[in-house]
Amino acid sequence: MKITLFGATGLLGQAVMRQWRVADIAGLSSKDSDIRDRDQVLATLKHTRPDWTVLTAAYTDVDGCETNRELAFDVNTRGAANVAEAAKQFGSRLLFISSDYVFDGTKITPYETDDPVAPKTIYGQSKAEAEKEIRRILPDACIVRTSWLFGVGGKCFPDTILKLAAKRPEIEVVADQRGCPTHAEDLATAIIQLCRRNATGTVHTTNRGDCSWFDFAKEIVAAAGMNTIVRPTTSDEFVRPAPRPRYSVLSSASLDKYGITMPDWKTALRNYLTQKSSFDHALNSSINR
Repeated sequence: MKITLFGATGLLGQAVMRQWRVADIAGLSSKDSDIRDRDQVLATLKHTRPDWTVLTAAYTDVDGCETNRELAFDVNTRGAANVAEAAKQFGSRLLFISSDYVFDGTKITPYETDDPVAPKTIYGQSKAEAEKEIRRILPDACIVRTSWLFGVGGKCFPDTILKLAAKRPEIEVVADQRGCPTHAEDLATAIIQLCRRNATGTVHTTNRGDCSWFDFAKEIVAAAGMNTIVRPTTSDEFVRPAPRPRYSVLSSASLDKYGITMPDWKTALRNYLTQKSSFDHALNSSINR
């Protein structure tokens, strides 16, 4: 199987590159092939001729998207359409990473793949429009919606909490937003399995279980053996440029259909902490050489 991955240097892209142990995988950064440039994307797939194209590249700064609407749509919508058009032209299957932000967060039960999208943020709108464009261009594409992504090699919530907990005796974290933490390594494994199963349509792909950001932070601090006190706060007390969904738990029913089971989020967190320790040790060793 020949694979072309756009976004290979991102947090998820790095995980996919680590997990996908095939000789014929082309991992591309934005410097190698900018998905905003249609001609670059066409030239890339003309050269690589993949069986599967995996698109993890995105502008994921949710707050940044609010003030950079054009960039958000250039990368997340028009860039995705460019990749879909090229995949269609060169006969490649496509797997696209989307987000829980396509929903408005007003449900109180897990979101199913056929629930109506109603994004409240520019980021969510750009992803929802990308989904629409991809379905138009490649009806058999696989659209993977995920949420609360964390992992080594990039900025993420656990890393932020660990840094804050190392400096402060107490931290406050919002307790009125609920979702599904997702470890990049587990998502990468699921992406590989979905491609191998020739998955089509929309698939919700997260670690099992759900929690609030407060619950997540408490577990991070406890699992790391730290004594920092974590106190709950509300979204109203922690205002961000982009509103966060109060509830964005994704149902696993669509993933279950492919016989794929993700670990629970607490197990995923422990695996992340172990991996982070090794990652940090290797990084420090290389710096000190």
